[in-house]
Amino acid sequence: MKKLIFKGAATALITPMTEDGKINYQVLQDLLEFQIQKKADAVVIAGTTGEVSTLSDEEHITLVEKAVRQVNGRIPVIAGAGSNNTAHAAWLSGECEKAGADALLHVTPYYNKASQQGLYLHFKACAQATSLPIILYNVPSRTGVNIFPATYKRLSEIDNIVACKEASGNFSQIAKTASLCKEDLTIYSGNDDLITSALALGAKGVISVLSNILPEETHNICYSYFNGDQEKSDNLQLKYLELIEGLFMDINPIPVKQAMRAMGYPVGGCRLPLCDMDPANAEKLYAILKSYGLINSGVKAGSITVHNAKNTGNILRYNI
Repeated sequence: MKKLIFKGAATALITPMTEDGKINYQVLQDLLEFQIQKKADAVVIAGTTGEVSTLSDEEHITLVEKAVRQVNGRIPVIAGAGSNNTAHAAWLSGECEKAGADALLHVTPYYNKASQQGLYLHFKACAQATSLPIILYNVPSRTGVNIFPATYKRLSEIDNIVACKEASGNFSQIAKTASLCKEDLTIYSGNDDLITSALALGAKGVISVLSNILPEETHNICYSYFNGDQEKSDNLQLKYLELIEGLFMDINPIPVKQAMRAMGYPVGGCRLPLCDMDPANAEKLYAILKSYGLINSGVKAGSITVHNAKNTGNILRYNI
């Protein structure tokens, strides 16, 4: 069996921004400390939720470097290194390795819509550019291309391709992949609403958006299952289902960033072309957050003024 990168819940971390749209590295440090305190099993830096498509190469590498320095080996730091340009993805892989990442996350090439052979050659080239373990990221709804089980099997035969983040939602396909690849490819859920279903097929955890705000609870969904209490795991999954749905009412990471601001985290907005939720959906999101006790009062659509935001941990809090 190839070595596990992590087991449990890895947080697909947002990238905090200042009011003028620059990366807020101080808040990044605070968020990382919060994640570690609250039992996150790993963090993904510069992934989809981290708005990687809007980062310059310099920002991308600096973000990874600063995250690695702050985490200091306490949990794995997984760096997004994907691109639809194979040469660029290979270069990013090497740069993220130099920056100290523990592993890489490689999304399928988007827009190009490569063939299965093209996907194999792309990921093989990326793997040859680094000694780090690689997690493949399959998210057809965003990229327009799907990794087939037979292609997963071929890719699993490459030594440092060790895992996949499966966000296809196709459980027949996931089961077939698990059957073909066995211990040569660790499967992680890429869907917060389907964690327990993926665990039942042998997944070793989730790469999660939910855990930006509830890292310990997301960890517990996984570890209740691992510890033999499937009923507790299922109940936690169902308990947070409405919140998960709220975090995907709009394009990720728009809702999670808006939720975090409402909770008192100074994470800023998204970079264009992503923008804040429309007022009607924002009100729905805030109502969900209130129902879970994550915010108390005073949050209104069109405003990020927070009154009596619920304290969710020891993270440094700011007034926004």
